[in-house]
Amino acid sequence: MSTLALFAASPSLLSAALAVAAPEPQPPLAVDGKVWSLSAAEQVPPSQIPPPQSEPAQVPLQDPAPQPDQDGQPQNEIVVEGEVGPPKSDPLESINEDSYRITQAVDSAVVEPVADAYRDGLPEPIRDGLGNVVRNLGEPSNALNFLLQGKVGKAFETLGRMAINTTIGVGGLFDVAGKRAKLPYRRNGFANTFGYYGVGPGPYLYLPITGATTVRDLIGSTLDQALLPFAVGKPFNKPAYAATYFVVNGLDQRIAFDEELAKIEASDDPYLMRRQTYLERRRREIAALKGETVPEEDNRWTEELNAPAAIAAPADGAAAADAPANPEAIGITRPR
Repeated sequence: MSTLALFAASPSLLSAALAVAAPEPQPPLAVDGKVWSLSAAEQVPPSQIPPPQSEPAQVPLQDPAPQPDQDGQPQNEIVVEGEVGPPKSDPLESINEDSYRITQAVDSAVVEPVADAYRDGLPEPIRDGLGNVVRNLGEPSNALNFLLQGKVGKAFETLGRMAINTTIGVGGLFDVAGKRAKLPYRRNGFANTFGYYGVGPGPYLYLPITGATTVRDLIGSTLDQALLPFAVGKPFNKPAYAATYFVVNGLDQRIAFDEELAKIEASDDPYLMRRQTYLERRRREIAALKGETVPEEDNRWTEELNAPAAIAAPADGAAAADAPANPEAIGITRPR
């Protein structure tokens, strides 16, 4: 059985005992010149104690924004500009490029061997005679378009050339007008007349049979070939005439441009080179008809095509080419 014992003590004795048992108060803590006291914090209610603050987030340092120069352009920046998608002059670029590759494959397998056989198999006088006949058949279109362009003198010269070669030259087999009468052959057509009066070339096209052309040139060449069949009739409206004209003219053109086509195929981008050289040549021809000065940029791709081969890289130990003074100024010369 537990026993409860009560002790009687005086108040002074009880106060002395509590004083011995109570902990001795700590002096305030001073840190960095500031006095910190826990007694003040003990007197604050728990609901008013703010939560502990987390460490501040680390903000990465950023380079100051580049200052603009006198022209308002930011300095120390490389700006690259370009077009997305096909160029405006060739909106069907992907289709045209596929057509170009297919046509070149057919040309290498069929057209080029036939053209070589035509060139090497037929004697040169016969081959030249056939080419003269084809050119003579195109003289009516040449004369008509010179007349439409207001070039009356060249129109009558072309008619005189056609008359001489058709009669004395035996239907155009011999170019008597060019060799004896000093009347040069001048090719012209409805496409040139359209361009002369400001009609744009329209989209570039590469067709399997026609090759490089534009919408304007395609319409013009169709009118050129349709002139004799519609204006004269027989025998120029017969299929045999059209087939013979097409074969002979196509083989002559293939032989005439054989060297240029070889250079195009050897370029870094044959399709781009073929397109740009064709468009440049047509711009120069239209400008010549108008008597206008040809811009220098219209000779850029043709000059690149006819430029000599690049010099081989220097051997070991040879001096390397000097670096450009301003590497940031180097531009892209072959946009696609």
